[in-house]
Formats: sequence, structure tokens, C-alpha cells
Amino acid sequence: MGREKIIADVRTKAGGCFQRGEFYCSEAVVHTLNEFLGWPLDTSIVRLASGFPVGIGRSGCVCGAISGGVMALGIVYGRDPGNAMNSRMFPVAAELHDHIKKTYKSTCCRVITKDLIFDSPERKAHCVKITGEVAAWVANKLLDDEALKKRIQPVEL
Repeated sequence: MGREKIIADVRTKAGGCFQRGEFYCSEAVVHTLNEFLGWPLDTSIVRLASGFPVGIGRSGCVCGAISGGVMALGIVYGRDPGNAMNSRMFPVAAELHDHIKKTYKSTCCRVITKDLIFDSPERKAHCVKITGEVAAWVANKLLDDEALKKRIQPVEL
């Protein structure tokens, strides 16, 4: 399967999980990327992402999709207790932040969605798009990591 297809499938899967109501943004990103990585963590990992939607517990702060993307990067680059920080974690997390800020002019949920009514179909579509974008961006970065080539699996749509 080609790179573009893999990334498109990750985008579709994450966005679709949110669109169908299976998960909110952060949960959809973590779930999809955990699958993409071959399920290195149990599916209950989604529980860790459950407080981040709508800008951390509906506070409107950091976009939940971004939080989910950073958590997913931690699946790969996070450290275990007693170990040094992986030198790739901070730079790639900052790159994700900067990518979304450049694309949407902010990383704050309330700013990214300021012109949209909370329960409107337009807001949901906008957030589905951002969720897919974050998951696709992270998948693209992880595809560049030679050490992960054997772990990465196509997601089931």
C-alpha cells in the first residue's frame, strides 16, 4: 500500500470515528494511531484521551485533536520511568503544534471554532477535519521513522 493511501486512510479513520460519534477528537486520534502502530497499547489507552475534547474538558483551551496527537507521539517517543527523555519527543510534538497553528491560525479550540455554533453540523464537520488532519500529520511523521517500518499497519476503515 502506498504512502499517500496509508495517510488518507488514517485521516478517514480518525475523522470517521469522530463523525460517527464513536469517539471525540482526542480519542479518535489516539485510537486510530494506536491501531496504525499495530496496537502497541491496549485499546483502553483511549481512556487517557477522554478528558481532552473541546479544549480540555470543554474549557476551550488546547484543541483536543492536538492533545491526542501528542499522546499518540508519546506511544512511540515517550519515555518509561527512570529513562532519559527521547530526543525526538519534544521536537516532533512542537512541529505538530506549529503545523496546526500555521494551518488554523491557533491551537486553541475556542479560537479555531469561534465562528461556529457548538452543536452545529458545521462545527462538527470542522472538528472532524482537524481530527483527520492531526492523525494524518502524525502518521506521515511516523512513516519517516525507519525504526517503525515493521510496526506500522494499515488501519481498517
